[in-house]
Amino acid sequence: MNGEAVQKVVISLPASADYVDIVRLNLYGIASKMGFSYEDIEDMKVAVSEACNNSVLYAYGQEDGTVEVTFEINGDLLSITVKDEGDSFDNLTAQGEGSTLHDKELDDVQIGGLGFFLMQALMDDVSVESQAGCGTKVVLTKRLMRSEEMV
Repeated sequence: MNGEAVQKVVISLPASADYVDIVRLNLYGIASKMGFSYEDIEDMKVAVSEACNNSVLYAYGQEDGTVEVTFEINGDLLSITVKDEGDSFDNLTAQGEGSTLHDKELDDVQIGGLGFFLMQALMDDVSVESQAGCGTKVVLTKRLMRSEEMV
């Protein structure tokens, strides 16, 4: 740490699939400025799209809502927080009697169910905070690997 201040970019969007492209464009601009490779940026775009789609598909149903996306640059670390205030994932699992992916055939699994595993595979760190009635916050983190660190 060299005492650099954390930089934040915050965007607030309608919870609609039509606006997910705006999040990806912002991510591309910020990540390329930081020096991330094309491959890393593509991975992050998929993970962020998945987090946004979860908010759009599950949090609000047919209601109008807002998704807030925060990009936080801290040295070589990029954290992307996707936050909504709709129904949490917990409410959805409660309806399914706590069923997990293991109880289902792959064909029966909703895309959103696999999304979490996809996000984990593409990012260095993923955390999900979900509170009934307060919405869901997904934090995706990726560390910039500089070429001189490659072994």
